[in-house]
Amino acid sequence: MRRLFSGMQPTGSPHIGNWLGAIQNWVELTKEYDAIYCIVDQHAITIEYDVSEMQNRIHEMAAVLLACGLEPGKNCTLFVQSHVPQHTELAWYLNTVTPMGELHRMTQYKAKADQHKKNVNVGLFDYPVLQSADILLYMGEAVPVGEDQVQHIELSRIVARKFNNAYGEIFPEPMEKITYGARIMGLDGQSKMSKSLNNQIDLIESSEEIWEKLKVAFTDPARQRKTDPGNPDICNIHTLHKHFSSDDEIAWVREGCTSAGIGCFQCKRVLCDNIARALAPIRERSLELLDDRAYVAGKLAEGAERCREMAAETMDKVRKAMGLR
Repeated sequence: MRRLFSGMQPTGSPHIGNWLGAIQNWVELTKEYDAIYCIVDQHAITIEYDVSEMQNRIHEMAAVLLACGLEPGKNCTLFVQSHVPQHTELAWYLNTVTPMGELHRMTQYKAKADQHKKNVNVGLFDYPVLQSADILLYMGEAVPVGEDQVQHIELSRIVARKFNNAYGEIFPEPMEKITYGARIMGLDGQSKMSKSLNNQIDLIESSEEIWEKLKVAFTDPARQRKTDPGNPDICNIHTLHKHFSSDDEIAWVREGCTSAGIGCFQCKRVLCDNIARALAPIRERSLELLDDRAYVAGKLAEGAERCREMAAETMDKVRKAMGLR
């Protein structure tokens, strides 16, 4: 099977945006690829974070990923990036063949630098080279990404090509595998769903917690009163209904909104019940795994052991090619 690699930053419990946009695809792709999935903690430290919470965030993310259907040792490999030190070693070697101009072109760097003006560090700028190392260390051929990440995979091809031209053919040129999962807007209706913006619904939240967030969520601004008709096509709540509600319910929402036959609270209440019902199995299994730290840590350790073996083989070739051994 062809090798596939992807990673996710440990922001704690994944939210419904992660689930609809990435995690469901991750599970499906295990049927087609030798899938390696990584909790990329070294990427997460490029912005300010709570050091005391990092290990809890890693554990929580791993537990939820397992609850969503990833089965390390059976259908994939799951590990933590910093448990395989060759990631950062290879990133340094790749830095020596990566053109500065290519990094300056990265639109995500510009966006993050604008968002984190007080901490625009070298790691934030060099993030795509470490991402290239993540992929190439395992000879990754396919990388599932959304359209906003395609530029980074293009860079990984450039880096692989430049290394191969300079030192001999070692790396494949990875190709993006566009995942047309949902791009879920946050409950503020302004930005992509994100824990850092506190506009998300986590996969392990209870029905009560989901309702507390949904009842104040942004809707069509034209609906100031229940008697005001609205436009479902510009309402994020209606978009979420498309992922969690039945066709009849979606039709009911559209008719009730455009005719002012229902209020936003009624619309949100139905959505809340449907989200809670859909997430119930994930929540139940996640809570079990959150209490079993030894089991989760064991799965991550098994994945790291396998990845260290693969990484060691790659780095032997790289060092030899570069005259370092």
